[in-house]
Amino acid sequence: MLLIPFAYAVKYEARLEDGTVISKSDGVEFTVSDGYFCPALSKAVKTMKKGEKVLLTVKPQYGFGENGRAHSGNEGAVPPNASVLIELELVSWKTVSEVTKDKKVMKKILKEGEGYERPNDGAVVKVKLIGRLQDGTIFLKNGHDEEEPFELKTDEEQVIDGLDRAVLTMKKGEVALVTIAPEYAYSSTESTQDLAVVPTNSAVNYEVELVSFEKDKESWDMNNAEKIEAAGKKEEGNASFKVGKYARASKKYEKRRRSNLRFLRPLVISTMLACKLKLKDYKEAVKLCSKVLEIDSRNVKALYRRAQAYIQLVDLDLAALVGAQASFLSIDCGVPGDLSYTDDTTQISNEN
Repeated sequence: MLLIPFAYAVKYEARLEDGTVISKSDGVEFTVSDGYFCPALSKAVKTMKKGEKVLLTVKPQYGFGENGRAHSGNEGAVPPNASVLIELELVSWKTVSEVTKDKKVMKKILKEGEGYERPNDGAVVKVKLIGRLQDGTIFLKNGHDEEEPFELKTDEEQVIDGLDRAVLTMKKGEVALVTIAPEYAYSSTESTQDLAVVPTNSAVNYEVELVSFEKDKESWDMNNAEKIEAAGKKEEGNASFKVGKYARASKKYEKRRRSNLRFLRPLVISTMLACKLKLKDYKEAVKLCSKVLEIDSRNVKALYRRAQAYIQLVDLDLAALVGAQASFLSIDCGVPGDLSYTDDTTQISNEN
């Protein structure tokens, strides 16, 4: 997950070349987009490590230009076309991360969490939440004012998709501001919450504190009964696929695949790759096709879907080669040759 600094805490002392101090701070936080003091400061901090100290020589074009600046409060005057010397220390920074690749769910870390572990799908988490509209209206408040933290199970649609995804990226004790576009929030539906109504097509913000979490068992920790239960995620995946929730369906199928029940793998991978095609994740679809073909080299449907993915990746030579293999096998095996460029929900249900 890409982490991008958005706010920096610095200590600095700025002076003219004759030694006159014009500005000083023992600790100030600013955002790069807003800038602070002069343009050079925003440019310099992007190149620095936490705790690093530097001496900047700032020419007028990156300082106060041909006009300089007047004396104001505790800030000294800067003559026109004057260079400035800045002793700068980068104390810390806050980061913004892309929770989703399309940047429609973004997370700003306000307080770092503990350790390195994060919740997984199916984890039971306890959180404190404040939900706000873009105008600042609070529509939801849970776990505050002496209330017990709000408990939920991830990947069970107990909260909006964007919030669910964001929680999976957090560490215990972390506090974050999550910005969620309508597609990952309430979409075109008006939603009545505890404290206010969320209008249709509204972006929302959540301040989230991850108080604690208990991870769901990973496949290698499961006994056979638990693996069979995990394999039952098929039905949840099928239900999500039918209503167009392809990303969620893909996650359910992945959980089922990790159950390590060999007899289920070809079926599950096949339905997963149908999801990847719907999500236009064609490179991953090619990888999944390869996994199916490792198990069953004569799987016509996997070959057709691999050809479909290659077409979308504009690798037409490979698409033609794979398509020819599929056509040959479909004739050889007596399988209809139009199997595959349609991935409708009926096929998904019947495959499993």
